[in-house]
Amino acid sequence: MRVITGTARGCTLLTLSGDDVVRPTTDRVKEAMFSILQFELEGRRVLDLFGGCGQLGIEALSRGAAECTFVDRDKQAVAVIQKNLAHTGLADRAKVLYTDSFAFLKMTPAVFDIVLLDPPYGAGLLQQALALLQGRVAPGGVVMCELPLGEDLPEAAAGIPLYRRYKYGKTELAVYRTGVEL
Repeated sequence: MRVITGTARGCTLLTLSGDDVVRPTTDRVKEAMFSILQFELEGRRVLDLFGGCGQLGIEALSRGAAECTFVDRDKQAVAVIQKNLAHTGLADRAKVLYTDSFAFLKMTPAVFDIVLLDPPYGAGLLQQALALLQGRVAPGGVVMCELPLGEDLPEAAAGIPLYRRYKYGKTELAVYRTGVEL
């Protein structure tokens, strides 16, 4: 796994071993995700809620995001994120939190411009996270979700309408956008 473009382009990232621990986003899906977001990253505040190895938030930072908050409840994942941030030279614009994602959303006063949601598949975590985003997404903000093809999603989450779904093999990207009337 590597950073696709930006200031950390080509840097190889560490990951946790075992499919039960982390399922890294493929380069194809990651490229598609950041093509969708390409003109919205510069200077923005990003949340990578289910951090894993940090590849999505690191890609956002590499492409010009002002800051990224990484959240993961696995101590090893947090350590890998910190190592990847140090390796890419992006640690100064990142905050890594070892906590439960839902507890974080319930407690934080922070508001983000871009929220990246790529939770473990098949556990209903995506839908739970979407429901807790009320007041956490800035006006003009985007929520980018990675999910298995065909998984049910609400037409609106925390008052944010589902804008569009994109299909890439067995994976989908769903984009929620604030300020969009459908």
